Amino acid sequence: MAKEVTVLVPRLLQTMVGGSEELRLDVGDGASVAQLLDVIGAQFPKFNRRLRDETGALRRFVNIYVDGDDVRRLDGLATQVAAGREVMIIQSVAGG
Repeated sequence: MAKEVTVLVPRLLQTMVGGSEELRLDVGDGASVAQLLDVIGAQFPKFNRRLRDETGALRRFVNIYVDGDDVRRLDGLATQVAAGREVMIIQSVAGG
């Protein structure tokens, strides 16, 4: 049985990941949110730059949820993600 997590990509960022609305990543016995972003970023560097700043921190306007829980209220990018979990990325849109 595959040990995957599903990463849901917002419409605004889908062009940066080849048009995919979701990515499936093998996490084995688990991985942190940062590790998941590292794997995606290795393949799609522009996507990674939209989510994290030069220090690797999550950008202010990006929210990531693991099974509906905001990672900022958990362990941030160190939040562990087990197989079968869903990771949702939401990018705030400012207007005015």
